[in-house]
Amino acid sequence: MLRTIATSQLCAGMYVHRLLGPWLRHPFWRVSFLADDDTVQRLAASTVEQLVIDTDRGADLGQDEAAGALAAAETAESAESAARPSRPARSSPEASADLDSEIARARRICLDGRDAVSAMFREARLGRSVDLQAALPLLEDITGSVMRNPVALVSVARLKTADDYTYLHSVAVSALMAMLARQLGLSEAQTLEAATGGLLHDMGKAAVPLPILNKPGKLTEEEFTVVRRHPEEGARLLRAGGVGNHAVLDVAMHHHEKLDGSGYPTALAGEEIPLLARMGAICDVYDAITSNRPYKQGWDPGESLRRMASWKGHFDPLLLKAFVRSLGIYPLGTLVRLESDRLAVVVEQRPASLLAPKVRAFHSVRAREQILLQDIDLASPGCQDRVVGIESPHEWGFRNLEKLWMP
Repeated sequence: MLRTIATSQLCAGMYVHRLLGPWLRHPFWRVSFLADDDTVQRLAASTVEQLVIDTDRGADLGQDEAAGALAAAETAESAESAARPSRPARSSPEASADLDSEIARARRICLDGRDAVSAMFREARLGRSVDLQAALPLLEDITGSVMRNPVALVSVARLKTADDYTYLHSVAVSALMAMLARQLGLSEAQTLEAATGGLLHDMGKAAVPLPILNKPGKLTEEEFTVVRRHPEEGARLLRAGGVGNHAVLDVAMHHHEKLDGSGYPTALAGEEIPLLARMGAICDVYDAITSNRPYKQGWDPGESLRRMASWKGHFDPLLLKAFVRSLGIYPLGTLVRLESDRLAVVVEQRPASLLAPKVRAFHSVRAREQILLQDIDLASPGCQDRVVGIESPHEWGFRNLEKLWMP
């Protein structure tokens, strides 16, 4: 029998079926567990006010306490229902932030995130249980940033160095997952699950020897076999660390599955692949191919989206379209050629007009020389210019283009 009780009524020996309230505020990552003295104390010190116990799997309240718990639960439910209509929507103007200010926050999040994820990998490599509680503040920062401005953090996180790739890749995929969940209109709980799955999706790489993980050249067949085991290793590590959320585990286990069934580790196909894992496949690949890694230079973000769209059978096409809508056809930082024979970098998206972003022109194609910077809103009524193609910064010999769009 399931019974809702106040946290103050919890005793050692009771079986916790579910913690009530926002998942991010819970002091545990496990879905359910048998309470001991330590967990009772941790919950008493937390912000969780109520929880559900399973009396068939653990101790129950006394008769008088049970009656009181039932009345308290009904009162709390009525109060919550009454308060719910006044809750602001996630897309409220108060939650938004301009790009420049959010990029400044994103830089700090990336620094903190690199350290947090590095610590989790280090603990796992030493055979210790990963302290997943330490990731909660980072997840708050990531989801908060994406809610304020969906592209700032994902754009900054893309600019990782090859040395930081393993750790900042997890931060970037977490932000991309939250961004895509926001675009799809998923619930707050699902958005948090998506961000968490993205942050933890590659934990299995902690079981991959560093010489293989950081190898600058092509992997041998034996080395690739070792790498291909990381989804299963990741799911195992997360379960051992107390993660019981199935959606989060799905992302770790199945983010390398493909829609046509040619992926790994279980060759799932179509909707056999859980939703968050299909989202994870898109976010993981996008960040991987746009980042500099030990063995390759990252591709331009706009070119990356074009190539991903050409890989038939790889991604869920509807999810990929939503992903493009959230990033823009020409993502922030994309190098484009204008009809006026100038090169420009995308500095701002226009959600209402994906083909006409705001750009910063800086180079003349005809003269093959730099020109005075000029910001051009291609969506403005009087603008006579337009994007005619995506260019490769590497082919033009441009480095550090982010200096043109980062404040």
